[in-house]
Amino acid sequence: MNRYVVVATALSLALAGGCGNSSPSSGGGGKKLTLIQGIANEPFYISMYCGAKDEAARLGARLSVQAPAQWDVAQQTQVVTSVAASRPDAVLIAPVDKDAMAGPVRQLTGNGSKVIFVDTELADQSVGLSRVSSDNRLGGRLAAQTLAKQIGDKGKVMVLAPTRGIATTDDRVAGFKEEIAKHPGITLVSEQYPGDDAGKATEIVNGELSKSPDLAGIFASNLVTGEGSAASLKQAKKVGKVKLIEFDASPKQVEDLRAGTIQGLIGQEPLEIGRQGVDQAMNALGGKPVTKHIQTRLVAVTKDNVDSPDVAKYLYKQSC
Repeated sequence: MNRYVVVATALSLALAGGCGNSSPSSGGGGKKLTLIQGIANEPFYISMYCGAKDEAARLGARLSVQAPAQWDVAQQTQVVTSVAASRPDAVLIAPVDKDAMAGPVRQLTGNGSKVIFVDTELADQSVGLSRVSSDNRLGGRLAAQTLAKQIGDKGKVMVLAPTRGIATTDDRVAGFKEEIAKHPGITLVSEQYPGDDAGKATEIVNGELSKSPDLAGIFASNLVTGEGSAASLKQAKKVGKVKLIEFDASPKQVEDLRAGTIQGLIGQEPLEIGRQGVDQAMNALGGKPVTKHIQTRLVAVTKDNVDSPDVAKYLYKQSC
């Protein structure tokens, strides 16, 4: 019986998945799969890896994992080029840009690898056999509903996202704006893109608090913009006064939720995304039907439900 092998390799700029496996175990055989994460050592992608790892083990596949050290097109391109040269049977990848990563991803298909998108995707629908992700537009709407409830359905709010061109956060911002427009008592006063840089996010929120001292709420569409927003609110002594809703549910975010720094988290199912990604890759390699689009579930996590058994699967892992 084939056993799971994990190879956590690292380029000079690419750190492996953060689950504590740095060398292959004995055994092997089966199909060779590679997971290319969007960024190394982030709880969302660690959790995705955990789900993929377990499913690969169950199906007798070999799985390796690679990731750039930063959310960066050039760094992920180098990772992809290295993986393409190794010609795995299938690649699960979270592209860091829906347009700029199209060429590098085509290297994978050109070398014969089946490509499955997990979490993020390309704009070009002709590339990739399956797309497995949350319904991020729905997640943005859920964030808006949660924030509206927290601020009593009135007041000024702002939204932050790392950069335009990322499929997931673009959809989250779009969904948030769609839903907020349905709340006449709420005004969206600022939409900002500080990059994947918590320090810049802090500066931007500081600036908005100066311009709008009556700011009621913030939606941070990823973990890093959330970190920056929380730091700004702490500096301004407005924790709890300005309501903060963040996407994702890392251990630190959950800790901040319990402490009252954050009022709501939009939790995804990264383990399920990893499992489904492996399933679709193995279906493709086995000549079985592949599901073109798979959307996993989301939940709004608040102090009221964070300890509920039903919410536990939406809270991310720091290690497998």
